[in-house]
Amino acid sequence: MNFRVLRIELRRSVAPWAGAVVLTTASAFLYLLHGPWWNGTVSWTAQWTSTALWTRALLVYLWPLAVGLGALQGLRDHRSKMSELLTSTPRPAWHRAATLAGTVAVTLASAFALLVLQGAVQVMLGDTAYTHLGWLPISLVGALALVAGAVLGMGMGRTLPSPLTPPALAVTAFVFINLLRMSTESGTPTSMVPNRISLLSPAVTEVRDVFLTLSASVHLGQTLWLLGMAATGFALLAAATWRARLLALTPVLAGAVLALLVLPADPRRTYVVDRAAAAMVCDGPVCVTKAHQARLDDLAGPGRRALILLHDTLGDRAPNSIRESTAVRGIGDTPQRPHGAVLVDFDDRVIADAEGEELTRALLAQGLAPICFARSDSESGTLGEIAGQSVAAGWVLGDLKPLGGSAHSARDQLDVARPVWKELKALPRSEQLARINAVHTAALSCEGDPLDILDGGASR
Repeated sequence: MNFRVLRIELRRSVAPWAGAVVLTTASAFLYLLHGPWWNGTVSWTAQWTSTALWTRALLVYLWPLAVGLGALQGLRDHRSKMSELLTSTPRPAWHRAATLAGTVAVTLASAFALLVLQGAVQVMLGDTAYTHLGWLPISLVGALALVAGAVLGMGMGRTLPSPLTPPALAVTAFVFINLLRMSTESGTPTSMVPNRISLLSPAVTEVRDVFLTLSASVHLGQTLWLLGMAATGFALLAAATWRARLLALTPVLAGAVLALLVLPADPRRTYVVDRAAAAMVCDGPVCVTKAHQARLDDLAGPGRRALILLHDTLGDRAPNSIRESTAVRGIGDTPQRPHGAVLVDFDDRVIADAEGEELTRALLAQGLAPICFARSDSESGTLGEIAGQSVAAGWVLGDLKPLGGSAHSARDQLDVARPVWKELKALPRSEQLARINAVHTAALSCEGDPLDILDGGASR
């Protein structure tokens, strides 16, 4: 297909409108709506993989849209009442099908590429030091999904030339992809749909961990499925008899069978840890991951001071390093609390938003009384935990201050912490130190309430 033919098809087809709708609606969704794609380390402009995964997540509505627009394009010959005329011309039917499908494919792929490019530019302008190409297969499969859905829609629209075909196909595709997506998000062996079948959805789930990426088997399986889908759509678009249309179903069925043989049955093999992103980069005893290497300089100084203060307070029981947590945890899982290290998570705003002395206080608090609160939208813990941390850190630093960045206001923290602080400071020095050590021991084993222990409760 030369440029002249492409230009003619762009004027005669819905291809430009399809590309424009995909690009504008997706951009509006990302920029105008506030959601998890703008928050924390998994922001869609924070890392390359996050950009690729968040744009793939948008296929939950972009893919049905592409299918419906493709079906609308497939009605063109029927609407113009020239189907019989075209079949009588010497030009092979697959030539016309290739011209039309190629135009739509180029437009949709370009629109999706521009969407990814928006995020990529912001990643490059940001502070990420982890540059890689592991995100590329994620985006390529996403572009292939849009093209395959549109070509299948065109083939179905030509096979079933009814005004009801485009909306019916779009609704069916929307229901299909959402049923599979809900099964993927549950991620349990008891899901209604097996993991292999749920991965036939081109959309991915919400991004929750910056260190996770799709496995190679998922890329391969979805590519086989989508190529079969595109081949069936193209064959339907070129078919002139019902026998040819029935035979056209062979590629999509073969693609589905091959995909199901390749796609992982275990949900835990769907997403894998990106070991390069999770590799540690250290400045003495302070370590962060390669993905967050840009944070190391700001963390190193306060981190060393916090370790010195922890050693002065806890002695040999004090942690001797600070490192970023890379453990994969689901919502509801309890954070790690190792004895030898202070673990930091940059999704915890108490640490992520702190600088200088405030960061030293936050690291000291996390080292003295690591939180036991299960992971949710905030890592900062319950009000009791955060108030207990502020009392423990304040005891070492000599003044009681609330921890910034927490989900709990400074006033709420101080209202809870101040009575305990006054009682603790009124005790002999040895008893104060004993209670601080008791809080540290209880927090490591996730037993007892920090404030209750500092207040001399039975948990001590």
